Amino acid sequence: MISLPKFSPEYYQKSLNILETSLKTLDAYRSWRAFDPGDSLSIDERYAALPTLTKNDIRQHFPKGLVPADKDVDAGLASGEITFANTSGSSDAFRVTNIWNQQWWDASERASWTYNAHAQKVTTGDHPEAILVNALNVGIASNEVDLPIEKRRLARFLYLNEKTDPTKWTPALMDRMIAELDIFKPVVLEANPSFLAKLCRYIWTQKKKVYQPGLITLTYEFPSRLHFQQIKRVFTSPIASSYGSTETGYVFMQCESGKFHQNVDFCRVDFQFLRPEHGGPNVGKILVTTFDNPWYYMLRFDVGDFARLDPEQKCSCGRESGFIVSAMEGRWTNVTLTCDGKLVTLRRVDDAITALENIDEYRVEQPSPGVYHLFLVSPRQDKEKLSQEAKRILQGIYGAKADITITYADYLSPEDSGKYCLAKTLFPLNIANYLDIK
Repeated sequence: MISLPKFSPEYYQKSLNILETSLKTLDAYRSWRAFDPGDSLSIDERYAALPTLTKNDIRQHFPKGLVPADKDVDAGLASGEITFANTSGSSDAFRVTNIWNQQWWDASERASWTYNAHAQKVTTGDHPEAILVNALNVGIASNEVDLPIEKRRLARFLYLNEKTDPTKWTPALMDRMIAELDIFKPVVLEANPSFLAKLCRYIWTQKKKVYQPGLITLTYEFPSRLHFQQIKRVFTSPIASSYGSTETGYVFMQCESGKFHQNVDFCRVDFQFLRPEHGGPNVGKILVTTFDNPWYYMLRFDVGDFARLDPEQKCSCGRESGFIVSAMEGRWTNVTLTCDGKLVTLRRVDDAITALENIDEYRVEQPSPGVYHLFLVSPRQDKEKLSQEAKRILQGIYGAKADITITYADYLSPEDSGKYCLAKTLFPLNIANYLDIK
């Protein structure tokens, strides 16, 4: 049983305002009006009765169906107050164009810093920040030519990487990244965890020294325990994982005690929990409603990720407002199934596999029920013993009858989205079949 978090009257007022405005005035939510039980019930009950907003819904109604009547999209684009931003999903089904309001995004980010003591201490809003991500997602892509530092600078930001495939990083390019960290001396290093882990493996094996920023924030993809292990061998900086999306801004921030706190001033969060036999009742799919974005109304947006709620809704850091999440469980597109059809989140797979010693990378693919293919990158010479260890671990997750194949590779490449995939099924799943939806 989960304790209810604390919410302010302002939180509920914001929830009511966007609910009423969306249902009464926006075309994207016109069909939702029939689901609203009305103000005779509580705000939470009204939200729970509504459908969810998907990326397909955004595509169908973009842009005017999601923008209030007093806003002119063409005028906003002409003035530069807004732009259009494309997400980089793993397939066309997950790619979408959104309205980007930089002022609102920056305010959402600043609010998220208040949930981490290290971020509060070092961030000012104009602090120098280095970014290490796939150039497909953020920055300037240049695969054929290495760009000089001047072309990778934007205001207070330095983009360390211009490549779309990190498997093509050369030692010289990674040496450049290390040198530029020392030159730029960022207060914050924001990184895709798999990219930073790759750089850290190079730093570790080459016994290099690297500049230590005031804070490392991990974002853009699921932060594996393996990534944390590899990063912490090289960096002594505090590390915090930040969770959000292009559509919703900053939703959760990991505090100095390791739990995730809801950014209550900028979003409402609801959950669709898994059935008990599939990992519930504490694990649920995240639905986000944005606050105070004058251009873009996201109501119960399905961000596609699972989170594990802290059952007591308490944290040693002392912060009490909003939902407290003990762990992010990964995207629903990264779930796999046991031999008897039970859902397995990426977090569960990751916790188990990262118990293997001296592995660099992994990916689990499930081509059909009961069949599993594990790809491993490891410098270990005792591959037969490693394979036996890995099979025992996977059988512990999926069942003794699991048909397991292990393939060793020199490296693993990112998906078409530019992000790494750690686990997935290769056959379609309907996630609604695993949710405890009445």
